[in-house]
Amino acid sequence: MLDWRLSHEPIPENCDDEEKDSAYRDSVTSKIFLGFTSNLVSSGVRETIRFLVQHHMVDVVVTTAGGIEEDLIKCLAPTYKGDFSLPGAVLRSKGLNRIGNLLVPNDNYCKFEDWIIPIFDQMYEEQIKQNVLWTPSKVIARLGKEINDESSYLYWAYKNKIPVFCPSLTDGSLGDMLYFHSFKKEDPNNPDRNPGLIIDIVGDIRAMNGEAVHAGSRKTGVIILGGGLPKHHICNANMMRNGADYAVYINTAQEFDGSDSGARPDEAVSWGKIRGGAKTVKVH
Repeated sequence: MLDWRLSHEPIPENCDDEEKDSAYRDSVTSKIFLGFTSNLVSSGVRETIRFLVQHHMVDVVVTTAGGIEEDLIKCLAPTYKGDFSLPGAVLRSKGLNRIGNLLVPNDNYCKFEDWIIPIFDQMYEEQIKQNVLWTPSKVIARLGKEINDESSYLYWAYKNKIPVFCPSLTDGSLGDMLYFHSFKKEDPNNPDRNPGLIIDIVGDIRAMNGEAVHAGSRKTGVIILGGGLPKHHICNANMMRNGADYAVYINTAQEFDGSDSGARPDEAVSWGKIRGGAKTVKVH
């Protein structure tokens, strides 16, 4: 996946002069799609993801809402180490939320709300006055710009123009914030006519699938940490170009329940999401 160059492939007869140039062909590498679930950002892999994005080692990122908000919240307030066995009722009474063996104080989300709501206000004004059509990836890029923190992978994605897709943007604290913000802009006399900030998911499915379709002569590789939405979204986009050329799955899911999370790469081959001759591996 990382070693492939366009120069490894035969030169087609109908290509343009640039594609025949040996230096150009040596410079063209695989297009890498990185997908991961939110727990990786919560639980210690955030810095690795930041390194990959900072150094242009991936081309497209797909994650869940938690993978977005956790990156931002960690710029605003710390997460603490706890224990998997801490009683939920006790933690609730102390305003602590458990993620595995980690603890996130309620106050972290208050700080997140104080930071993000004014940004949503600005985005709403741009929607009204400049006809900006927001998509989840555009929202994420804006948040990466606004956080302006080098510890954030979203900051580096914004800076390096690496798209970050999240079709489940409302599934988490980000959704809570969008919910709260929707009441600020609502017309109490006619709420259906003024929905507030609008985020278009159709624009992003065009953009996401386009990342695969317009890879052109490049091979595509998928690296998927975890399962669920990021795994399926990346594989489905690559179906639009008759499948990815390389695939690495790293997860703990099993295929026996019929879930996409547990499916082996060969199942994706049957759908045309990974090519039949692709190099693939699943690490349990």
